[in-house]
Amino acid sequence: MAITWGELYTASEWAIRLAMLFYVPYRRDAAAARGWLLLIFFLPWAGVFLYALFGRAYLPRWRLARQKVVSEAIDRLYRHAPMAPFRDGAPAQLWAALDLTGALSSFPVVGGNRFELIHDYQDALDRLIAEIDVARRHVHLMYYIYADDAVGRRVSDALVRARQRGVAVRVLMDAIGARDGLKAHAPALRAAGAEVVALLPFRLFKRERLRPDLRNHRKIVVIDGTVAFFGSQNIVSPTANKGLTNEEMVVRAEGAVVRQLHAVLLGDRYLEIADLPPEVDAADVAVPAEHRPAYAQVLPSGPSYSTDTTENVMVGLMYAALSRVVLTTPYFVPSPQFVSAMCNAARRGVTVYLIVDRASNKPFVQLAQESYYDTLLEAGVHIHGYYGNFLHAKLMSVDENVALIGSSNLDRRSFELNEEVSVLIYDPAVAADLWKIEQGYLAKSDTVDPAVWAKRPASKRLLQNVARLFDALM
Repeated sequence: MAITWGELYTASEWAIRLAMLFYVPYRRDAAAARGWLLLIFFLPWAGVFLYALFGRAYLPRWRLARQKVVSEAIDRLYRHAPMAPFRDGAPAQLWAALDLTGALSSFPVVGGNRFELIHDYQDALDRLIAEIDVARRHVHLMYYIYADDAVGRRVSDALVRARQRGVAVRVLMDAIGARDGLKAHAPALRAAGAEVVALLPFRLFKRERLRPDLRNHRKIVVIDGTVAFFGSQNIVSPTANKGLTNEEMVVRAEGAVVRQLHAVLLGDRYLEIADLPPEVDAADVAVPAEHRPAYAQVLPSGPSYSTDTTENVMVGLMYAALSRVVLTTPYFVPSPQFVSAMCNAARRGVTVYLIVDRASNKPFVQLAQESYYDTLLEAGVHIHGYYGNFLHAKLMSVDENVALIGSSNLDRRSFELNEEVSVLIYDPAVAADLWKIEQGYLAKSDTVDPAVWAKRPASKRLLQNVARLFDALM
């Protein structure tokens, strides 16, 4: 009896389902595998096509070879560098977490740093442009979003002025996040003599092909090798999200940590064009001054580095905390180990605050985020919905000693897919400054009441649970 095309198609769908049942869970946690298998079960052909594009964070061989060069260069820089006496001055309960951080990061702890927290959007932009305007040797920038708007034009104008003074200018923009900026600003910047590099460009059928959703989410500026800016703020208007006004955290840094941030930036540039700029030399090493006591360590993460560095560091710090943990993020779609660390810290008597936005610019992500609230509230975690602005800062503070600030959201995309950078700072003065800012966030937040939350409509609970099924795909 002849087999019909319909029967062949049905057989092919079942073949896909069975094959992917073996392939998808390989070296992947159950939650991530579940999301992909659900999609493939209901839409086998579409699911397997999407999985081929987005399913694994594999990098092509040419990029792995370049990353090896970058990693070896960083190792040569720091292999024989003396370790700062970070552990000697840290509370004993943090020692295990600090040892873990040292094992995970490509960079050692360095002393002799100064940090200034800037949480006013306009002030951060003004300070950046002021630093560009006094640069003497080079200005290197790397941003996920570099918009075609008034903010983008202000920064580009400052960069053109720097080039007119003879300053070397190099701008790295994510090819997707900054696509408008690349179109609008790159021609004028290049005409002025600046270098503009698109990071992780999408080339579907070329040797350089990469997964289209692997993005460079870092925000780093290094000026003359002595001053750096990092944090959550992009080069974009604070009102770019319709109906929302972004509130950010930017850190201005001086000292030995600047060199580590510069190494991350130059490493990303090398991955695209395979060379180092001529203006980078020994003079770029910032000499720490004795009056800058803060210890710090740069934590790059993503497919080009260790993908789980930031998450594991944060989990380790939560298990080490004695009195207080504050987590601030616009997007909260965590892994099971992250949720367990939060809950176990709260059960031990640590006051754990989770500060998120009351209204998100991504409704489906917010539904998934809310699906975790029951578990967190039952363990005693305090959840606060911020209503002042759209809080886009990505922050963690632990007790009175530690701050972690950078570009990484508390979601699986940031922990596993995006190229991110965070800076671990051990300095009671910085931690105190951050706690003051966090208290301001708490004052402009609605506390989620466990009793009220438990009475939310069944329809909303259903939507939250359905959204959570796709946490690995967000």
